[in-house]
Amino acid sequence: MKDSPEQQPLKCLIVDDEQIAIKGIANHISKLDFLTVNATCSSALEARGILENQSIDLMFLDINMPYLSGIDFLKSLDEAPLTILTTAYSEYALEGYQLNVVDYLLKPISFQRFFQAVTKAAHIFRTQLLLQNNGIEETTQEMYIRQGDAFTQISWKDILYVEGMQNYLKLHFKSKTLIIHQTMTSLEEILPQSAFFRIHKSFLVNLSHIDSIAKGRVFINGKELPVSALRREELLQTVVYKNLISK
Repeated sequence: MKDSPEQQPLKCLIVDDEQIAIKGIANHISKLDFLTVNATCSSALEARGILENQSIDLMFLDINMPYLSGIDFLKSLDEAPLTILTTAYSEYALEGYQLNVVDYLLKPISFQRFFQAVTKAAHIFRTQLLLQNNGIEETTQEMYIRQGDAFTQISWKDILYVEGMQNYLKLHFKSKTLIIHQTMTSLEEILPQSAFFRIHKSFLVNLSHIDSIAKGRVFINGKELPVSALRREELLQTVVYKNLISK
């Protein structure tokens, strides 16, 4: 019998321009049954090709690499796997955490510190997988979002709309905006499908908060959001026309 997705080891990619560093991380991984090395490479350019062709759950990414740094590479990804940054230089720590990576490991990496980081990564991965598999019931308003090392409880009914921006999502509320490190597709799968509608590749809106729809635009709380040509007719047919009072 095959293991369920929750029980299978996380598929890891190690990106580092120093072979000794790759071997060190791979050696740490070999001691743990919940991780497995799927691929290794020595540059961000190689890593992009691997991510395009393989399913990677956790990436160990060196910052100081030729041609394209690990941080610049991470910023360029539309959908990045869970990422642990590795480097010999501590001055990059703040920028790394601003990218909402799982952790930041300073070389040389001790097994104790490595275990702490990957345990956190595994917990985040299992939680995300559980949410994606089960979704959020419409009767359940509360959900948790991760911000750095903290988990914040919110009510999905209070979300006005979600805005996608590279590796981040902005959750817009009436009085605040929260930024999370998650893909639009994965969040869309979690939220109730009857309550939210993807009007554009960069916008997911809460239907109950729409004030008006006009000229290819949706208006929510004074904000004007674009509706893509591909989604406009579906929005009108599935949301507007079937609820139209005067025909």
